[in-house]
Amino acid sequence: MSYFMSIIPSSQINNKCLTFLNAYFCGLGFRSMHCSTAVFFGEELARYGFGGSHPMSSDRIYAFWFKFKNESLDQSNQIVIEKPVLADEKVILSFHEKDYVDLVKKASKHGRGFLDTGDTPAFKGVFEGSCYVVGSTLKALDLVVRKEEGIDHAFNPIGGLHHSRRSSAAGFCVFNDIGIAILEARKKYGIKRIAYVDIDAHHGDGVYYEFEDDPLMFFADIHEDGYFLYPGTGSELETGLGNAEGTKLNIPIAPDSTDNDFIVNFKKIEKFIDEIAKPELIILQCGADSLSGDPITHLKYTANAHRHAADSLHRLAHKHCNGKMIALGGGGYNRTNIANAWISVVKSFMTT
Repeated sequence: MSYFMSIIPSSQINNKCLTFLNAYFCGLGFRSMHCSTAVFFGEELARYGFGGSHPMSSDRIYAFWFKFKNESLDQSNQIVIEKPVLADEKVILSFHEKDYVDLVKKASKHGRGFLDTGDTPAFKGVFEGSCYVVGSTLKALDLVVRKEEGIDHAFNPIGGLHHSRRSSAAGFCVFNDIGIAILEARKKYGIKRIAYVDIDAHHGDGVYYEFEDDPLMFFADIHEDGYFLYPGTGSELETGLGNAEGTKLNIPIAPDSTDNDFIVNFKKIEKFIDEIAKPELIILQCGADSLSGDPITHLKYTANAHRHAADSLHRLAHKHCNGKMIALGGGGYNRTNIANAWISVVKSFMTT
């Protein structure tokens, strides 16, 4: 690509030109010269944590941030640090039922009890903390669609709350920022074909079942077999309902599966996205609980699996949707794994 850049006068190179060249040459399989990535960080996102010995506590984002700064990524001219954004209640209600939102608001004041049958405890400020997660994911969407500040891709480390349903919390997830973002992408930007890819160890049931009959939401999820792990769903026979049959791909894999198992199976997702979905937007939920050593799952990946997935989807994003891709951190309860997996995704966005 450097040859082509050398024959274009520098005075004529602007962000729009770079965006076009990046998309064109990435689509041809060349290495991108420059992709700008927004990374969300701030204490507001750390508010989403259940405290004490709960696996999803506030320090998760700081484990990521320590490695991020240690590798000087915060100094890169390809990285833009974005502050968390608070979502308006109205946008929360575009996905969630009002009675449930009111329950979260009430529980947020006293911080007692559970928001589901026992996995997701209330804490003081849970409503505001959850709104910051949603707002940051929606800001990530705005950035990549509008190419604000020259942003090509975006990463919200505390986003990806894929278990939450319209009327209840589930699996540590209060508000489903993914589902809300899908609805907003359509309402606000007219984006129809959306590809959602989930590599968290747990099946993304809160996204799958809410869009099971949606023929333009292409869902691909590789996860530990539900026979061994919560939420017990995600059979390969679940391929969508009605007109949406064939637009959903579930790939359950056995406990102790390694990077090699992941890469072999991910080829199915690559083909699905490239040949069937042909999306206008890609959303990646890159939960780090699929790495070896996670305290509540049984897969044996390394961060190389996340790099492989991000590299592949990054290329496809430039091929099909002018680079419009956001990544969301999802689960992960081993702090070293969180840092390694999420840094791999950010680096992929910068260099592929």
